[in-house]
Amino acid sequence: MKKILPLICTLAFIAQPAAAADINALNALLQAQFKTLSEDLGSALSYKPVTPAEPLGILGFDVGIVVTATDISRSTAFLNTATASNDSIKTLIVPKLHVAKGLPMNFDIAAFISKVPTTNISLFGGEIRYSPLAGGMAMPAVAVRGAFTKLTGVDQLDLDTKSLDVSISKGFLMFTPYAGVGQVWVTSTPNVGAALKEESFSKSKIFIGGNLNLGLMNIALEGDKTGDAKSASLKVGLRF
Repeated sequence: MKKILPLICTLAFIAQPAAAADINALNALLQAQFKTLSEDLGSALSYKPVTPAEPLGILGFDVGIVVTATDISRSTAFLNTATASNDSIKTLIVPKLHVAKGLPMNFDIAAFISKVPTTNISLFGGEIRYSPLAGGMAMPAVAVRGAFTKLTGVDQLDLDTKSLDVSISKGFLMFTPYAGVGQVWVTSTPNVGAALKEESFSKSKIFIGGNLNLGLMNIALEGDKTGDAKSASLKVGLRF
């Protein structure tokens, strides 16, 4: 895992804008600006499933590299205020190493780790998912998921997200489209004394995607809208 994560970061660095975006001067922001930044970061860093609703099964695994791109243009100026760079980062690219494992009784668990290139942002998270309908030849699969993410690496900011969602999918040969709705709760705590106060809020989310299983390779694409921020995710790996 320690050898794979630098490779993920290198691939994401190619797509990430060259501007440095360390979050290190939050005390320069007003409270309203900090809230907007927290909303965009909460959307960008919240859990993205990038998987169908059907359970993996007790012997199943889903291992892949995920890259998520989120539009943070609403808070670009505020993010730049918190950096030493005047360049703009309007799209935040978050690479992840993601691993999921099937459990008995239609439960799945999953976890990921991430280091965002050109920033001081690191991230980890996980999910537990239950599929009351496992799906079949005629029936779709339905899943209920609880997930969390935790920001690390930023001394001036503690940020975490929790989410609940319901998704549905139906496989057609090698291709499985899916969609879901949910809610994300964000807690964003600045560590800059009395200059800023904690922001705690929730945002609705919708997502739609598709999974293509080619045997030795699995590819999934997903679009997500959490609050006002839109994200697109790509996962490449193995699913069996």
